[in-house]
Amino acid sequence: MSNNGNLEAVEFLDQQPRCACVLLLDTSGSMSGSPISALNAGLETFRNELSKDDLAKKRVEVAVIEFNSRVNVVQDFVQAEDFRPPTLSATGSTAMGAGIEKAIELLQERKQRYRDNGITYYRPWIFMITDGAPTDSVDQATAKLHEGENKKSFAFFAVGVQGADSNALKRISVREPKMLAGLNFGELFVWLSTSMQKVSQSKPGEQVPMEKPGWEMVS
Repeated sequence: MSNNGNLEAVEFLDQQPRCACVLLLDTSGSMSGSPISALNAGLETFRNELSKDDLAKKRVEVAVIEFNSRVNVVQDFVQAEDFRPPTLSATGSTAMGAGIEKAIELLQERKQRYRDNGITYYRPWIFMITDGAPTDSVDQATAKLHEGENKKSFAFFAVGVQGADSNALKRISVREPKMLAGLNFGELFVWLSTSMQKVSQSKPGEQVPMEKPGWEMVS
């Protein structure tokens, strides 16, 4: 067995079903100052809330991808109990299309590793947070998103921070995008953690009702 095989054998030793969640985060220049600080604090909240649940911290896997002028996998998949939130900084433009495509690619690779190791898994989530409009083409990303949603390969959620182009998000996402009230990232990440906990306590493939998001801006 290769070293990589040994690592995988250890990684999936507990045989727990996995719930993968990609945090796809806009770190473009317009997020600088209070927004990026609030986002970083929100990531800490997410980690703390998940770690309170003994099942979720073993079953939920978290990856973090940032997109600005470039796309960067800040954190590849780790179990929630091993997740150490990165400190993000804001710069550049908004390569949203490339970010979405990278998130889908990362999930496809992760699901293949689950299959290779006999691990059952829940429908993965891609959770995107953005305060702007894409500065690259999103046509291919949108097509891949819609195809993946139709096949139930993953669930994509878009959250717009103040300044986000809600019309652009509506064109990209199958689900209605949500707009964040102010910089209420703390409550958003508590809701996300609670949602992940509910999923991890269900059976793979089971429909899980989600709480109404209290962090959403009411129009």
